[in-house]
Amino acid sequence: MFSCPKQTLAQSLTQSLADTKESTLVQQNYDVIKEINGYSAHWISINTLLLAPHYSANSVTLTSQFNDQRRMVELTKLSKQSQIAKPPHLKAFVAYQINIKESDAKQWLKSELTVSGFHANVPFITGVQIARLLDELYTTKDNDANEESQLGATINHKNVTFKLWAPTARSVEVLLFNDNKQPLSPSYLLMNEDSNTGIWQASSPDITSGSYYQYKVTTFHPASGKVESIITTDPYSLSLSSNSEYSQVVNLNASNTQPKGWKNHLIPTVKNPEDNIFYETHINDFSAHDNKLSSNNIRGKYAAFSEKNSDGINHLKTLNKAGINNIHLLPAFDIGTVNELETNTVKLSNTVKDICQIKPTTSICQNKLDENKTLAQLLTSFDANSGDAQALVEELRTVDNYNWGYDPFHYTVPEGSYAQNPEGVTRIVEFRQMVQSIHELGFRVIMDVVYNHTHQAGLEKTAVLDKIVPNYYQRLHPITGQIEQSTCCDNTATEHAMMEKLMIDSLVVWARDYKIDGFRFDLMAHQPKTAMLKARTTVQAVDSDTYFYGEGWNFGEVANNSQFEQASQLALSGTEIGTFTDRLRDAVRGGAFTASGNGIRKSQGIGNGLATFNNELVNSGKALNTYTLLADQLRIGLAGNLANFPLESAEGLQVTGKDIPYGDQPAGYAFDPADTINYVSKHDNQTLWDNNQYRLPFDMSTHDRVRFQLLSLSYPIFAQGIPFLHMGSELLRSKSFLRDSYDYGNWFNKVDFSGQTNNYNVGLPPAEKDQENWQLIKRILEKNQGRDKVSANDITFSKQAFLSLIKIRMSSPLFRLTSAEAIIDRIKFLNTGKNQQVGLIAMLIDDENKAEVIDNNNSQILVLFNSSREPKSMAFNNTQGFILHPVLANGNDKMVKESQINLNAFTVPALSTSVFIKPRKH
Repeated sequence: MFSCPKQTLAQSLTQSLADTKESTLVQQNYDVIKEINGYSAHWISINTLLLAPHYSANSVTLTSQFNDQRRMVELTKLSKQSQIAKPPHLKAFVAYQINIKESDAKQWLKSELTVSGFHANVPFITGVQIARLLDELYTTKDNDANEESQLGATINHKNVTFKLWAPTARSVEVLLFNDNKQPLSPSYLLMNEDSNTGIWQASSPDITSGSYYQYKVTTFHPASGKVESIITTDPYSLSLSSNSEYSQVVNLNASNTQPKGWKNHLIPTVKNPEDNIFYETHINDFSAHDNKLSSNNIRGKYAAFSEKNSDGINHLKTLNKAGINNIHLLPAFDIGTVNELETNTVKLSNTVKDICQIKPTTSICQNKLDENKTLAQLLTSFDANSGDAQALVEELRTVDNYNWGYDPFHYTVPEGSYAQNPEGVTRIVEFRQMVQSIHELGFRVIMDVVYNHTHQAGLEKTAVLDKIVPNYYQRLHPITGQIEQSTCCDNTATEHAMMEKLMIDSLVVWARDYKIDGFRFDLMAHQPKTAMLKARTTVQAVDSDTYFYGEGWNFGEVANNSQFEQASQLALSGTEIGTFTDRLRDAVRGGAFTASGNGIRKSQGIGNGLATFNNELVNSGKALNTYTLLADQLRIGLAGNLANFPLESAEGLQVTGKDIPYGDQPAGYAFDPADTINYVSKHDNQTLWDNNQYRLPFDMSTHDRVRFQLLSLSYPIFAQGIPFLHMGSELLRSKSFLRDSYDYGNWFNKVDFSGQTNNYNVGLPPAEKDQENWQLIKRILEKNQGRDKVSANDITFSKQAFLSLIKIRMSSPLFRLTSAEAIIDRIKFLNTGKNQQVGLIAMLIDDENKAEVIDNNNSQILVLFNSSREPKSMAFNNTQGFILHPVLANGNDKMVKESQINLNAFTVPALSTSVFIKPRKH
């Protein structure tokens, strides 16, 4: 190791390689080596560096540029490569030995690092990825960084203590401000670094709760290639100013952060995870169109959940009475895309004059329009078959008040745009009041969390983590060093210890301090299984009946466990961390969710395409094979997606769930019913109603279309596992065919809890996602001839019939079996095999003659799903003692009341789900 005066990297490399008598070659290739090429080197432990094979050489040089000094050390290729512990995705990389002291390594990490050398006589320089070394140096010993329990700003006795993990920083200061964001006196605190933990710390007795602060971090940043003095907020912020410009010192146990009755209010419980029913809600959607709010100021706000007699609250009361027991909130943490100051955002109630003040470049501001006309009135005036509405919505996306919220800014602070006052602790009180009100309505509260990516990284405005420890919290491409973006945005690296810690610490705050009862994890399979299990165990210590579930999709740079064992569908089987199942979803509503044009119409499921199948089955073996494969896939879905559930397949073979294919994976993968979240509609992709209109026959009546909606919803409601329901699906909710409504405002995302409209055909969906579908949509609207338009009566019928389905599920524990053994022992599918009746799924749940009685009221339950357009009859050995379920017999669906029980057969009306029970004799 040696130091040399500051000089260009190319000059330094030439000098350092002079002894190899190759400096002439370096000079000849000056243009090649004067720029760093990617980040193909990985310093993974104190003594080991890995280098991409295309740069391998017998020896290479590691260079550190710190202030005016350049330090270098020569590395030697290790002879026994197979014995080096390498991360799975770096197995082909070449390992080199580093001889360096730990204290020196920590100093080197505060500088720009490069590896240089010759490969095949061609010189190279590449950057160095350091995340794994940071973990080894600062998180593998006792009482080091990942054991620290008080990162962020903490009020301790008479002091406020600030702690920030920033091991690559050269200096850190805390900048201090009063309520008006004016500097305090003193205006800053110098922080000191603990070299053992990499944590910077400062304390002061002169700072009060409610003070604002920022960090000033001086560090080398790869985004600019130079040392930067960066002013940023705290990644461990617990409170923020408007638009998240300043962090705030706060004590979440203080009375001024809590609504009245917060500490002792009652939280609903469930006995088993399988007793949950999740109702997915977006905070803005819930009240944005409610005409019975006590004040227009709370539209789209947390406060709307504390109303007493609004349409939305009355609807929730009705859902809870039927048996729905969880409100799932789309992300409610601080997000990076919506301006939190009401006067700076556009709403449907804004006038043309308002809009032109906020965004004067909008096209409507160039025309002579009535400046008092509201945006809603303007959009209503457009031809629904044109692209005018979407074009205006598109123009206003960046300044409207809407986003789903999958764009994390600060993970552990409530989002300010949903608060009536986004400044400081007020948003905390309003969020807590919402949670308390939902609990008092009888629901548990689930929070959608997004720890798999950040809104931005580098030196961008809403980046935080990557400003403090560059290239650590984000997952980097192993060669280029670019931040991976397979999730949509800048991926995080939860496989790194301090990102895992940040996630877990954040979850604990939400569970302990905000009384959140469970968590839905966005793109959960981008995180390690070990991290998810550790997170659940830690959260259970403060909330024993928390429930975790999420998206276990297997894709991106981590697919097939390429970097670690993912928290994916298959990997989580048996853990009782739930994963959404696409198996049942696709069997019911059709797959190909990214298809466009006629490709959508060709991809049908049992729930919406069987009418087409029926027309083709007689003469088409292909159609029959498609149906029977989907039917088997659906049966396994109804049986909790169990890997070991036995079934007679369409070929007449005795198989289990894992033997039935779903692409290149098994249809059945779960080992416990709590592993599975069943759904046919959620915020992603088209709503169930829109999806069905794409696929249903043109001549189908409005009444039958509504029945198809209910039939589709009945599958997840009666499936073993846990049902997940999209807000408004019971009201035939439409987004006017929009595939991805994440940022397209209240015009397309409307929910009408008064039941007067379902928001269908309010304009062609935005061109960005759906322009390729416009011609198909116009054709559908023309061919359907209004049969896809629903009335208030249709919506009321759908709602009441949906409530009946919920009541039936909650009427018997046989729909909510708690073990794989109980499901395999009690559930049997009839009408299977080669000679099955097409269009009829028959599920028998048998609690008769069992050693343990699960349902004290019913010995058997038979559920018949008829997805054909004609009645279906099924032979049954002994129908004696069976009756139509009383909820259906006394319900609003006149057609399902026509279900018949004969001596040796059951008959089900067209497009119906009939439930028959055999009451016990007491």
